[in-house]
Amino acid sequence: MKTSVPVLCVILISALMVLSACGPAHTAPATDQPASNAEGPPLAKPPANEVIRFLEDRIKRDPYDFIAHNKLAAEYLQLLRETGDVTYLGLARRSAAASLDALPAEHNKGGLVALIQVQFSSHEFASVYDNSLRLIEMEPNRGYPFQFLGDSLLELGRYDEAKAAFLQFEKYGGMQERTRVAIEQRLARLALLNGDNASAKRHFSAAIKIASSAPEPHRETVAWCQWQLGETAFASGDFAAAEKLYRDSLVTFPDYFRSLASLGRVRAAQGELAEAIAFYEQAVDLLPDPYFVAALGDLYHMAGRQQDAERQYALVENIGRLSTLSGSLYNRQLALFYADHDLKTDEAYQIALAEHEVRRDIYGADALAWTALKAGKTAEAQAAITEALKLGTKDARLYFHAGMIENAAGNRSEAKRLLSLSLKTNPGFDPLQAIKAKAVLEALE
Repeated sequence: MKTSVPVLCVILISALMVLSACGPAHTAPATDQPASNAEGPPLAKPPANEVIRFLEDRIKRDPYDFIAHNKLAAEYLQLLRETGDVTYLGLARRSAAASLDALPAEHNKGGLVALIQVQFSSHEFASVYDNSLRLIEMEPNRGYPFQFLGDSLLELGRYDEAKAAFLQFEKYGGMQERTRVAIEQRLARLALLNGDNASAKRHFSAAIKIASSAPEPHRETVAWCQWQLGETAFASGDFAAAEKLYRDSLVTFPDYFRSLASLGRVRAAQGELAEAIAFYEQAVDLLPDPYFVAALGDLYHMAGRQQDAERQYALVENIGRLSTLSGSLYNRQLALFYADHDLKTDEAYQIALAEHEVRRDIYGADALAWTALKAGKTAEAQAAITEALKLGTKDARLYFHAGMIENAAGNRSEAKRLLSLSLKTNPGFDPLQAIKAKAVLEALE
């Protein structure tokens, strides 16, 4: 392992200094907006560092060149997608702010788009919603503002409104390759949330086909779609298909941190602990995301490497504490980490409760339910998990949490049903939590 706590602190503090003006980065893909807006050059272009140097030189010569600021923000956001490094998020925010300082949004749609994408990647979903409505007023017959609107509504848990926004995106978006890929991605996510995994697979497969057939395919976009299709296979317990897709993703985009971590997870589910650790170590070296770090700690624990496990768990907390200085980027992950490991249960509950008050999606409800259970608030946990399950999402972790909550409430038959459903859906959904599910289920037999 190459990432130490002091080194990580330096990295994150540097990033937070950049962010002081205000992620798995989840930035919207290319849209149907004009080339002069924030998305920058088309697929065929020089390497990112050359483009960035060119744009920075232009800005040095003319600090009010809002088009150069918009394109620079787009380059930084693309690097954020490719690496997960939040330093680029701060740089993109700076560029978007400089663009809008040079020319207000009323005359600078590209600057507003850049700001919206930065806010989305920073989990400022309410701000994305407000600014998307503003953009729709400026561009009422274009598709891409509805893409941003739908993305924000999805994260806020307003699912019917999100679906309506995506239909508007499809209606006005046109037939460009990048637009079709974006539409298929969003239809897939809606299908997953509503428990239609077969439709999700079709949409992600269509996105891969469309993105791959472009004259000059965007490798990261194709790799993301392959990885997401792998995630869909993993969620259904199809480990062989998931592994193949993750490996395909790494062929498309080598050292893709998402696929490396997911390979670690699927190899753990297949019982290959040493390989799982190796893949997670690679992922953490590239990006010390709290989820990756916690998972690596769990695998070290299972391998009997307790000191290594404790170092990873301490690292999760360090990341969580530092990230609170810049917003809520890792709040949910930190709350779930505490709940999974029976640590700081009251603090975990308060973190999840505060986030759920703003971001009322089903996974926020799940986090609230799980942390409420660990904090001894069983009735509240039951109410929250009911909300989390309302769409019929086929997620083994949701079923596991629901089963554990019902068991704590003394509802043995329902607990048995839900825990059985969790393990049937995906028997390796999590190395440690799946073991707990099996143990409780055996005790209920």
